[in-house]
This record gives sequence, C-alpha cells and structure tokens, in this order.
Amino acid sequence: MLARAMCGIVGYVGTREATPILLAGLRRLEYRGYDSAGIAVCNGEQAHLVRCQGKLAALEKLLAEKSPVGAYGIGHTRWATHGRPSDENAHPHKAGPISVVHNGIVENHVELRERLIASGRVFSSQTDTEVLAHLIDEALQAGAASLVEAVRAALRQVTGAYAIAVLSDRSPNVLVAAKNASPLVLGLGKGEMFIASDAPAILEQTRDMLFLEDGDIAELDHSGARITDLDGNPVVRKPRTVTWTAGQAEKAGYPHFMLKEIHEQPRAVTDTLAGRLLPDSNDAVLEDQEVTPLPSRVVILACGTSYHAGLVGKFLIENIARIPCEVDLASEFRYREPVVGSRDLVVGISQSGETADTLAAVKEARARGARTFAICNVVDSAIPRASDLVLYTRAGPEIGVASTKCFTAQLAALTLLAIHLGRRNGALAGVAATELVAELMQIPHKMSETLKETGDLKALARKYQNVRDFLFLGRGPNYPIALEGALKLKEISYIHAEGYAAGEMKHGPIALIGDGLPVVIIATRGKGYDKVLSNLAEVRAREGQVIAVATKGDTAILDQCEDVLWVPDAPPLLQPMLTVLPLQLLAYAVALARGNDVDQPRNLAKSVTVE
Repeated sequence: MLARAMCGIVGYVGTREATPILLAGLRRLEYRGYDSAGIAVCNGEQAHLVRCQGKLAALEKLLAEKSPVGAYGIGHTRWATHGRPSDENAHPHKAGPISVVHNGIVENHVELRERLIASGRVFSSQTDTEVLAHLIDEALQAGAASLVEAVRAALRQVTGAYAIAVLSDRSPNVLVAAKNASPLVLGLGKGEMFIASDAPAILEQTRDMLFLEDGDIAELDHSGARITDLDGNPVVRKPRTVTWTAGQAEKAGYPHFMLKEIHEQPRAVTDTLAGRLLPDSNDAVLEDQEVTPLPSRVVILACGTSYHAGLVGKFLIENIARIPCEVDLASEFRYREPVVGSRDLVVGISQSGETADTLAAVKEARARGARTFAICNVVDSAIPRASDLVLYTRAGPEIGVASTKCFTAQLAALTLLAIHLGRRNGALAGVAATELVAELMQIPHKMSETLKETGDLKALARKYQNVRDFLFLGRGPNYPIALEGALKLKEISYIHAEGYAAGEMKHGPIALIGDGLPVVIIATRGKGYDKVLSNLAEVRAREGQVIAVATKGDTAILDQCEDVLWVPDAPPLLQPMLTVLPLQLLAYAVALARGNDVDQPRNLAKSVTVE
C-alpha cells in the first residue's frame, strides 16, 4: 500500500468555538509544509467553508473578515498532488451536506469520478479527495442510516491510502474519522474530542491520545469516540498519555530532527511512489505529465547530496531506459559553454527548489533549447517554476541541515523517471518490468528492516569518534553512496572523509591506508562483488580497519572486517536506497559522540540561495 502523509488534518467537536482551535492546530503542523489551507465549521445547520491557496496567514486574513461560528469543524493544510495549488483544490471539499478533509491518495479516483459524473454529479476541483465527499453524500441519499454508515459505504469502494475527517450539516455535533495507511490520532478531552494527523496539532488541548490503526472508523461527539471496522464490528483501542513537549512532538519523540528524518525515509519513499508506480501495468506515471518526445539524452544537474542522487540516476536511466545520461555539477555547468539542445531532457534536482547554482543551470539549459524537468521537494519553488515538467518528491519538510530523507526520495523519483522512459521506448518490458516494479514496491519495507537492524551504532561511534580521517569505497550504483557517506560524515562530525570508486583505490588512495585508517566498503552482493572483496583484502593487508556494508546472510564477509552493517538483499540498481541508511546513522552517531549539533552543523545552510 502506497501512502502519503505530508498534509495536516485537525478536527474538533465540543462546546467551544471550533475556529480558533482548528487554526491553532494547523499552526502546529506548519513545519510539515503545505501550499493551501482551509477549514469547515458547522453551527448545526450549515457548514461554512473558508479555504485558500497559500500560507495560514492568507487563511487568517479571510477569517478576520468573517469567522465561521460553530462548535464542531475540520481543518486542513494541503500539499498538492492531484490538482495544482489553488483555492478550488484546497481542502475541505464539500458535496451536498458533506465536508471532507483527506490525507492520502485515492488510487481509483479516476474510475470513481467518471461513474459519479455519469450519475449526474458535478465536480468543482481536480482533486481525488472530492470523490470521497460525493461518495459519502451518495450513500446518504441511498438511505445510509447515519454519517458513519455513509462513510463506511463510501470507503468500501475506495482503493488507496487515506486519513479522513468528515462532518455533515445534517448530523449536528458529530465527526467521523477513518484511517488506512496514513496516520490519524484522536485527542480525548473533557466534554470535547479532537482529531489530528499528528500529535503536535492537539498537544496544547490534551495529552490523552488514541492512535487509530488501519481499517478503523471512529464516530466522535463531545462525549467520546466509538470505533468500528469497515464491517461495523466494534474495535477497542487503548488510549495513551503523551508526555512529549510540543517541540518533542514535532520530532516525534526523537532527540534530533536528523534522526527523525532518517527514520522517516521508508514513509518518504512510499509517498514519492504513491499513485505513480503502477504494479498492475508495471509502469510509472508522472501524474498528468508525459516526457514526449522521448529524449535522445538525459543531462542531470545538481549540487551536493542531490548531485550524488543524480549519479545514481545515471545508472538507473542508462540501465533501465537505455538512454545516455550525463551528470554535471550545476555550479560548473553554465560556465563551460554546455552543449544541450531540443533533443535533451535536462533534469534539475534540488531539495529546496531554490538552490541558486541549480536554478541558474536549469535556466541556462532552457535558454539553449533543452526541455527541463525538476525533481524537487518544495511545491511551487523557483526551480519547478523555471522548468517544463516537475516531479515533487513529497518527502515532507526536512529540518536537519544534512539531507537524508530528501536524498532517498530523490532516488525513488529518479527510479520512476527511468521506468517511465524505459516503458515508453520499449527498453523495459516483459519479465524485467514485472520484476523491477515488484522489487521497487518492496523497498520501503526493506528500508524499515535496515533501520531496525542497524540500531543506534553508539558502540561503533565511540570506537571511531577520535579518528582524523575516513575512506569510503563503493562500486557501480554504490559508488555515489560512498561519496554521500563521506559527505554526511564531513557535514556533521567534521571528520575529514573521502569517497572513491573502489576500483580507483589502487590508483592513489591506497597510499593513505595504514595505521588503523577506518575504511567503509559497500560490499553488497551483485556485479563486482568479487572485486570489492579484493579491495577489502588490500585494505586489511595494509592495516586499515574495515567497516563493511553487506548483504544480510553473507557469512563469508564476517572474517574479513572489523564491523558489518547489514542490509537486505535487493537488485543492485535499488541497493542505494538501502546502503545509504547505515552510513547516515554512522555519521549521526559519530557526530553525537563528538558532541556536535547534528541538526545545525557549523557553516552550513539548509538552502544554498547564493552562488
């Protein structure tokens, strides 16, 4: 099941005015990122919707003119997926008496929309969420006995991920919430109840929380919540008292944003793939976009961590789509009279979408006639606006300066692009397509397994916290991961580190090895595995200390290194989304052991907006 969880949901039912409570909750969720916001508040007769594109300040300005009055309501901050950021596409969505806010993706929304239109229903937005509002209203008109029954009938028709909050003009002081593959929590107050997509939204109101599980449907009023499953069977969920502060809640209980974001990577990759990777047809779609005509060459432009993602992208695009691919440092591109034209697809990669070097390079490529394609995490930022096509990674806000989850989300996006191109030029077909898509579907689960298996690495960090130098080696698609592992260690531990293609070790870097130099070798199974083992033996012969990243179950490697960090087996092209995880955790643990600020390392900024 593919899901997304970067949007924010808040709901309230009780005796107080709902509007200020909803706004306070949405403010607590601003750190997640969004491009529009809205609320629906009901006075027992009619729900009043106020929504708009932009930040909460724009919504608050509208509410200052006329604030809805009522003691129950729902609110939402939206990150655009289906439908561009606009007032019409902002949540909540309304159909008849029904108002809905939704996180997730209704994967079968196209067929459902077509059926509903054929039955005479009129849609006012481009979103998949509006389908839910119409389905619930349709169920009520067909005789559903209550709002919760109508929601149950609607969800039985839905394929995909959802966290929803629903109110009806005709069901006073009642909210309905439901969850499948997207988080949702209920807050228990005295004579009032709360709904949120994340605990920080309602921590100011209550610390007694009830976390819904997949398949749960909750009916709330001021007296409490009744939880059932999709078949109407009662479900018991035990409340928990949350002891976090609001700041800790934003970190989900983790001590640092970086560690939280490392552990968010399975979700970030899932969200990037959601609705785009199509296992039924072994295809990848770029939402409403097509790369046509197909390019004769792909040129990737990026800086820093995004550049390393681009290097992995070269392997993906050339192997899967069989299209030549070059990767260039954006900071160098426009100063060397680059040769690009109308037959080239130039891909600019940036977490923030504001990276000055990458933005300038993309504009230069476009001025020379190339089609431009942005891979970015921030909606409507400068690089997407300067590009012909865009694929948003949906990783959610990344607060830690050293990028982690945006990197793996970029890898997922590049894999989607490679599959999209390969399916359209015929280079990816038959069994190869089936196997690749099936393996990619499993990657988020394998990422979770890797993070759990790796643990906190405190003992390993203590062992190496005082060294002056590190060497990282990798081959094939894992060569860029060696570069990224070295960069992460440099960024937050301030230890000098270098990454090399393992085959280059004998062409100079081998002179550095000796006297206990720690060498991280990515030695996963696949093409070149035997050669990596030879590199490993050369390091050991020169008294280097080997830390291997290896495929789980590879007992042969145990006797050849001091420490092993395990990852599950995966095809070589998809291994980078796994092998980078232990290296991120290693950098984090070493930096922490050295007493460094891992979220805000010295001299670095999150977005490099100057050249």
